[in-house]
Amino acid sequence: MKRVGVIGVGEIGRAIVTGLCEGAGDAPEVFLSPRGARTAAELSGRYESVRVCAGNQEVLDRSDIVIIAVRRDDRHEALAGLTVGDDRVVVNVMAGVGNDDLRRTLATGAPLVRAIPLPAVRERRSVTVTHPAHPVVDDLFARLGGVLPVGDEAAFNVFSALTGTLTAHYSYLATIASWATGHGIAPEAADSYVRGLFQGVGRSLSDRTRSLHQLAADHETPNGSNERVRTTWFTPANAQALGQTLDDLLTRLDGPRDGGARDGGARGLQAEGAALDEDRHADA
Repeated sequence: MKRVGVIGVGEIGRAIVTGLCEGAGDAPEVFLSPRGARTAAELSGRYESVRVCAGNQEVLDRSDIVIIAVRRDDRHEALAGLTVGDDRVVVNVMAGVGNDDLRRTLATGAPLVRAIPLPAVRERRSVTVTHPAHPVVDDLFARLGGVLPVGDEAAFNVFSALTGTLTAHYSYLATIASWATGHGIAPEAADSYVRGLFQGVGRSLSDRTRSLHQLAADHETPNGSNERVRTTWFTPANAQALGQTLDDLLTRLDGPRDGGARDGGARGLQAEGAALDEDRHADA
C-alpha cells in the first residue's frame, strides 16, 4: 500500500484513516496535516502508522497519494503556495470542486481523481464513486468497501447530489420518533423502536435480486398502512419537489443544465408512485 497523506482532517478524513488502519495488519503509513489538529492528534495517538506533519507541504512531500478533504470555501487558503510533484496522485474529495478547478489551484501535472467517500468507509462497508478511474486510487477505496468508477464528471456529480439526501433521511426518522413521543411514548422507547424498524429496512437493501421499486411494493398490502402513508404524504407533488431540489443541487455542483434535463429529473421522481403502484398490483 502506498503512503497516504490527508490534508483536512475532518469527519471524512477521520473515516478514511480509521478504515485504512483499524484492525488492518497491513495499514499504510499515513501523514496528516495539522488542519483539524485535535482529530489529527487523536488518530496519531491511536494508530502507530499515523503521523501529524508540521504543514501541508510536508504531507505532500512524504506521501504518494494525497487526499484533499478541506471544505470547499477553505481550499484556496489551505492549498496556496504548495508544490505538488507530478509523481503524486491527488484525490479530490471536495464537493462541488471539479478537477479543472483544483488543477488550476495546484498548478500541477499530477493525476487528479475525484471521489465521494462516505462516513461508512471507517467500517470498510461503503462504496466510493471515483472519476476518472485510477488503479492506485481505486485500490485504496476497494479496501474501504468498494469502488464505483464513472466515466465523466457529469455522472460523478449526479452521484454527489444523491449524497445530499442523507441528513434528510435522518431528520425523517427523528420526526416520526418525535411524533410518537407527542402521543405519549417515552423518547427512549420511540428512538429505540424507530432505529430497529429502519435497521431492518437497511438490511433488506442487501437483497440485490429485488429492485428498489419491488422492495417497496413487497412491504405494502393494498389499502394497508404503508400504502396509506405513501399515497397521502409522499404525493406526486412532493416527489416532484424532491426532484427539483436535487436538480437545483446538481446545477450548483456542475453548472447550469438544460431545462429538459432538470424537468426530466423532477418528472422521474413524480413517476415513482405510479411505478410502485404498478409493481404492487402486479403482485396482488
